[in-house]
Amino acid sequence: MARFRSRARLRFGASATARIDTRQYERGLRRVFGGMSEDVRRAVDRTRVDVQNEARRRAPVDTGRLRSSIVSRAETSGRSVGYVVGTNVNYAAAVEYGTSPHVIKPTTKKALYWPGAAHPVAQVNHPGTRAQPFLRPAIEMTEIFWRAHASQIGRR
Repeated sequence: MARFRSRARLRFGASATARIDTRQYERGLRRVFGGMSEDVRRAVDRTRVDVQNEARRRAPVDTGRLRSSIVSRAETSGRSVGYVVGTNVNYAAAVEYGTSPHVIKPTTKKALYWPGAAHPVAQVNHPGTRAQPFLRPAIEMTEIFWRAHASQIGRR
């Protein structure tokens, strides 16, 4: 059986990593079918794409920038194959985890003003935003996607 390890690390942008330890699974496949390394890598790659698409599907959409910025890449280390799914937009972590109430003050001017405001203000008390997780739930589906793709190995 394959072992799964996932980690979410969200700071400036956001990324989530999943590692699938396929050694034990691959040993069993080799005994039964012979060398299946390429098929196992293909199953991991399909799992990576499924997780990336799931994160995109779950990402909230205002302008579409966050959703379109979600990408993934494979990472190989010896016989271990993994992937990283993430985004480079600076507000991704705030969307994933939400924000607590905070004060917004001007940085380059003396006051804040926006269209529709009655008058300029020295600060705004922001109520915070609720969390809208999209990466963590997608990465948690790794095992489901992996099982679906791994079950197809050797059925060609």
